[in-house]
Amino acid sequence: MIDFITTGSKILGLIKGLPEVANSLYKQGQKNEAINRILQELGLSPTEISDDVDTVYTYALIDYGVSECYAILAVLRENEIKNDFLEAYTNNDPLTFLNKVKGFLKKEPGLKEDIEQSNIELSVELEKFSDIFISYAKKTTSPKFKIEGVYPDWDFNVIPTEFRALIEEKTGLFCGRSFVFQEFDKFINSHNKGYFTVIGDAGMGKSAIASKYILSRKVPCYFNIATEGKNKPEQFLSNIRQQLIIRYRLPNQENADLRSLLQKASEKLSENQKLIIVVDALDEVEQEGSSNLLDLPKNLPNGVYFLLTRRPYNLENKRLNTSPDTPYKTLDLREKQYQKWNDQDVREYIRLFLEEDQQDQDKLQKWLQDRSISQLTFIEEVAQKSENNFMYLRYVFPAIANGQYDNLELEDFPIGLEEYYYTHWQRMNMEGKNKELEVFVLFILSQSKVAPTSKIITEIVQKKDEFKDIECLEIDKVLDKWVEYLSKEKSQGEIRYRIYHQSFTDFLTKQKELDKNRKIFEEVVISINESEYRNSEISEILQG
Repeated sequence: MIDFITTGSKILGLIKGLPEVANSLYKQGQKNEAINRILQELGLSPTEISDDVDTVYTYALIDYGVSECYAILAVLRENEIKNDFLEAYTNNDPLTFLNKVKGFLKKEPGLKEDIEQSNIELSVELEKFSDIFISYAKKTTSPKFKIEGVYPDWDFNVIPTEFRALIEEKTGLFCGRSFVFQEFDKFINSHNKGYFTVIGDAGMGKSAIASKYILSRKVPCYFNIATEGKNKPEQFLSNIRQQLIIRYRLPNQENADLRSLLQKASEKLSENQKLIIVVDALDEVEQEGSSNLLDLPKNLPNGVYFLLTRRPYNLENKRLNTSPDTPYKTLDLREKQYQKWNDQDVREYIRLFLEEDQQDQDKLQKWLQDRSISQLTFIEEVAQKSENNFMYLRYVFPAIANGQYDNLELEDFPIGLEEYYYTHWQRMNMEGKNKELEVFVLFILSQSKVAPTSKIITEIVQKKDEFKDIECLEIDKVLDKWVEYLSKEKSQGEIRYRIYHQSFTDFLTKQKELDKNRKIFEEVVISINESEYRNSEISEILQG
């Protein structure tokens, strides 16, 4: 057990004496070196962490303090605040901790002034610290840090609730992409405002890049998700408006447009502070007319930046025009200059999957052992087959683990995401005459703008004469067959389904060309326009 009061004071001095460590994702190595240096000074191990709560809190302090706000660190190192944090953690009550910190600052005007001069949002910084603390608590593997059997998920309302599960999933085995974060950091440090767009094909990791930045920096965000119908300008504006009002305490802005909101928020920024908004999948936006997608302003206020992601586009569908004084830069993941980094990141991702994926790593290792394939050979072969596509890997690894590739040699793996989809389609014999029900269910999902339950899918299927006697259990079996391509979400006690990735929806749409004699695809389109479906949810699914 450590003497926290003495150690807390030492941490402040040690961190103050460090050379400045930029808080950027691409300088993680520099940050780790600084953390390890301080741990050594304090006689603490970088790898073996005691489950003593004061010790875990100390590790979190060091990690936070090396690259985050020094004024907040000065508050968090106070013994009173440490005790308040641990009590709130035990009760899984983050908002009480936030209020305790606010009350403490009222008694410490000097610290309060330092934080105000830093012009940061207190709740954002406290959520960052709590995330770090929980990460170290997990490293101890001690059950004492679990609340009712699970680690708490502290919520200061920094990241919208509707996107948290997506962000967690996308960053689960995240690795690399340092070159992207480095280029973005260069951009925001070289310009006083602007748009930065990451371009890449489906499955190249654009959403994961966006998620990692959001999770690390706790910035405002929005994910366009066409398969859920969350891709319209009014939805984006409503969501971002709420985030900015809360984050910057903007009064009387409940009906403000985006341009006004950004201007008001920018006026709250200190001289060196930046407002960064991350928007994923601009290509999935559904918007009439020819104005900028999501009505993004041509001109941005000083200090305001957008980090955007989208698939490749041509000039006709770019729809992001900017004024001469608002910088615009793109980073195309497909360009030759990034090939080396893409290769490295994909190989590292495969290694992580083989060594750290809790669900499938044992089955994958057994698959390799049964075929006398070395891990290095597997990594090289699969990396080449994937064509640097992370979505390909996301599908292939579970398929191997589940035995779908037991009769397939490594050299026979499909090449690229499109071929993977097509190969799987053939392996499932989806062009066979007895597959009409499966095809119909998949295309209902591909056309749905909201996530339907199996019961709703059954009701739609029964509208066709040949399927009028189909029961919900049969639909459940179809959904189970395609589970790796679907996302499940629980709402009001019911399981709802949607296609996991837009690229598979695109693939399904193209399958109309496989057999032009079959009418099932046309019948799906016809069903969408039928007015006899009076059930409001069915209508919403079929008509979008």
